Amino acid sequence: MNVSSHDNVSITLTSRDNFNTAVTKNLIVLALGLTINYINGILIHTFNKHQVFYVNPRYILFIHLVVNDMIQLTVTITLFIVSYIFYKINVPLCCLLIPLAAFTTENTPLNLAVMAVECYIAVCLPLRHAVLCTVKKTYILIGFIWVAVSMSILPDLFVMLATEPREFFYSNIFCDRKILFGNPVIIKKRSVSYIVLLVIVWLTLLYTYFKILFAAKAADGDAKKARNTILLHGFQLLLCMLTYIDPALKRALLEWFPKSYSNSLFVCYIIIQILPRFVSPIVYGLRDQTFRRYLKRYFLCTVSTSINPQKILN
Repeated sequence: MNVSSHDNVSITLTSRDNFNTAVTKNLIVLALGLTINYINGILIHTFNKHQVFYVNPRYILFIHLVVNDMIQLTVTITLFIVSYIFYKINVPLCCLLIPLAAFTTENTPLNLAVMAVECYIAVCLPLRHAVLCTVKKTYILIGFIWVAVSMSILPDLFVMLATEPREFFYSNIFCDRKILFGNPVIIKKRSVSYIVLLVIVWLTLLYTYFKILFAAKAADGDAKKARNTILLHGFQLLLCMLTYIDPALKRALLEWFPKSYSNSLFVCYIIIQILPRFVSPIVYGLRDQTFRRYLKRYFLCTVSTSINPQKILN
């Protein structure tokens, strides 16, 4: 069966899978998605239950990234499975899924950049950290991220509403971003916005990394840990960037592996769309000492109804 969705969310298979192969692929995707969302759900539960987390701007930014990943992963898997079962869906539903997927995809690089800046302030400007990084300012910054991304995505929707005939909105289409937003102006604008977004984020990561690197040479382990965190942000951003070269990658796979194109794209889908969502729990969920102490108790189902955060932190 054909599989596809928009270029930041799913893959395109031009050959048909047999029933057993289709079921296997969908079960693999569903199992991976449920596992990652389960882990992320525990992170969110831990964050909400303990004040030590939700009064800390660093953890607030992290949980925003986790929630963003959960939404993106859920939409990704929904489009993947829908493309197998229905192939085509009505345009209004596609108009809901594609912008949501685009929002969460483009939020990730900006969130990573903001988290890198917070690490930089904590290490290089520790005396100003409490003033610059407050809970209120953090939520305002998160709101700014969504506004900035909306300025990139909403024009696509408005152009589509203005240019497409009325009959288009009553039809069923293959839910693909290039089909839904097929106007050449939109495509060119999207390419420019991707380049600007990634240049800003990479410059931010490089600047903060080298500033922290120099500080780490004459500082304690916290600076070195912050430096390693920035490296993980960079790795996660590299994985996210694969979505922007998705069309070129598909053409290359078709040329290199014409006989196993379907399976090659499925592996590509796992690496590009699902693997990056698994990085977020590692950055803080497993590496962060405070989070790790709580998570051990939740994973082992030995959490009591009352835990003293100060005792655990000590």
